[in-house]
Amino acid sequence: MKINVLSIFPEMFEGVLGHSILNKAREKGAVEYSLVNFREYADNRHKTVDDYPYGGGAGMVLKPQPIFDAVDDLVKNAEGKKPRVILMCPQGERYTQRKAEELAQENHLIFICGHYEGYDERIREHLVTDEISIGDYVLTGGELGAMVVIDSVVRLLPGVLGKEESHIQDSFSTGLLEHPHYTRPADFRGMKVPDVLVSGNHKHIDEWRMRESLRRTFERRPDLLETFQLPEMQKKWLEEFKKQ
Repeated sequence: MKINVLSIFPEMFEGVLGHSILNKAREKGAVEYSLVNFREYADNRHKTVDDYPYGGGAGMVLKPQPIFDAVDDLVKNAEGKKPRVILMCPQGERYTQRKAEELAQENHLIFICGHYEGYDERIREHLVTDEISIGDYVLTGGELGAMVVIDSVVRLLPGVLGKEESHIQDSFSTGLLEHPHYTRPADFRGMKVPDVLVSGNHKHIDEWRMRESLRRTFERRPDLLETFQLPEMQKKWLEEFKKQ
């Protein structure tokens, strides 16, 4: 996968992309990052990328010209399928694991990180393919949101994680929250690991994990169950939880 990030503060990404899974993915050849300061595309001598909004109002608005030209430059050198152009924006669709899985199927992603009051509407209407928000709050710029999306997508690429099944059981990947985890020692300060996990009976372990995954979802995120299709066994478990 090729990932381009358009930002007037590209140095913000250097630490994030240079460590942990994101850096390992680059070293393995699973992903290629490119940081683009779209200020370099400004067509004025002062390299300004924002201006006052028509009609008045507080704040400054990002001009269309530098961002359009930067994306055009990246797209003209793209091979194969047209890249997905993603606008990080509090007005965008709320980001989910399903969206991460969808984006992980692409070969080329371009992220636009804004600042100031907002974007010229023509960027939104005629340039981008996706608008994404990581939550119902406003950040200073789109950089932090883009980092979140990039991390969640890159870890899904083939060969990035040590075990391919590692992300399959993640919270939200199955539609439910992930089950509890335990490791050694089996008895820590009198707090013991559930007996089933040290029993060696993998059928019972799998059943316990499914049950606890459902229980945790019911207790912490019951909204996820409103549209989730439960098998008959899980429906019975859910009724038991409700009675408890």
